[in-house]
Amino acid sequence: MNSRPIRRLLRGAGTGLCAVLLAVGTIAAGPATTHEPAPLVFVPASTVPAEELARLGPPVPLSKYIAAQPGNDSGATLRHKADAVSADDPDLKKECAERADTTSPAGWVKNRFESCVHHHYDVVLRRTDGTDTIGRLWFEVWLLGFAYDGQRRVDYVASVEDIIVQPVGSENPKMWSIDQEFTHLSGPVTAPATQRRSDLLGAWNSNPLWSLTYTSPDNGPLYNQGNDQIVNTTVTMSINVKSPTAPARGFQDTDAAHSDVRFDYAGPIAGKYKGTVFTAARVELVMSLSDPAVRESARHISDAQNNPERTFPSFTAKTIPGAKEPLHRLVNREEQKKNREAAIKTCEDIWGDYSKSGLECDEYPFASTKEGANKGDRRYSARLIDGDDNGKGGNMIGEVYSVNRLLNGDAFYVKITP
Repeated sequence: MNSRPIRRLLRGAGTGLCAVLLAVGTIAAGPATTHEPAPLVFVPASTVPAEELARLGPPVPLSKYIAAQPGNDSGATLRHKADAVSADDPDLKKECAERADTTSPAGWVKNRFESCVHHHYDVVLRRTDGTDTIGRLWFEVWLLGFAYDGQRRVDYVASVEDIIVQPVGSENPKMWSIDQEFTHLSGPVTAPATQRRSDLLGAWNSNPLWSLTYTSPDNGPLYNQGNDQIVNTTVTMSINVKSPTAPARGFQDTDAAHSDVRFDYAGPIAGKYKGTVFTAARVELVMSLSDPAVRESARHISDAQNNPERTFPSFTAKTIPGAKEPLHRLVNREEQKKNREAAIKTCEDIWGDYSKSGLECDEYPFASTKEGANKGDRRYSARLIDGDDNGKGGNMIGEVYSVNRLLNGDAFYVKITP
């Protein structure tokens, strides 16, 4: 048998096998597949493990960080000047800083004409997969609000202050930016020309304040025609923190602050004929048991709120609103008259003819409230008290209405102090 063909066949098979082995070896020894690092994102520091935060360097106030950088520039972009409104009020800001209830989006509504929000932000720039922490940023946001008795206008002063950074490696916090943007509900409200400020940290550091004014146009006095020109709106502020290395993954707080505002031109029932208020404010009529001018009025209200069983009309499980359950102003004079008549009937049923006694029938809730004696639920009290005392108590009620611009249906509370 001729062996040459067999040797050729084996040589051919060996050549093919070598080629296969060579190909496999080439694939195995080829370059490893590379993976892009996970994108960067700003997140609240509270969501980052403590051991990860501990790897960062020491915090540095932004002003010191900028001073240590080559060129010593602030990195400012846009410049905003705080208008000279009554807005930068150090007393309100000090009060705001001392209160714990300023950190919610609604903040602290001090009264119908002043409000504030104060937030501390602490955010971290890191990889979305948690493999790398790039830096940390602390800052404070303030929003002071000022409504006006006598003007259909509300002012806000916003600021970013006390900026502290904790950078790592090549990341440059001077290129980080903070946006504040305001929006308001649609309606007849004139917004400021600029409702958004977007600046690098350095610009905020050198010029932290800016202001906004919202107004509502009026058409002159129309209250005698039943038109109080009431306009309600909500002004909302959002916060956004960005870095060029995380352009689409900034930290966002879409409801950093909001306030409910009402413009009106209600005429003399509101004191000054037109004005603006923060409707979330708690309004209280405060009377003291130790005030000789209204001692009997205060005692009557205290008994009605705390010991309704001592009051007339008398019935089991009687409760009377005003302390925890609000009262609501009533401006209709005919309805007020009906409330007074119902209370007087109770006084006459209990005490008879008192016309020559020098006493007057005091009613609580007041005749000028929707909860008055004629409401029909008998949740009221009528009592004879000194006439001068009763008159002075009525004056205090009227003052609360006008000072706070309480319109028809607006809620308020009554507080009795020692």
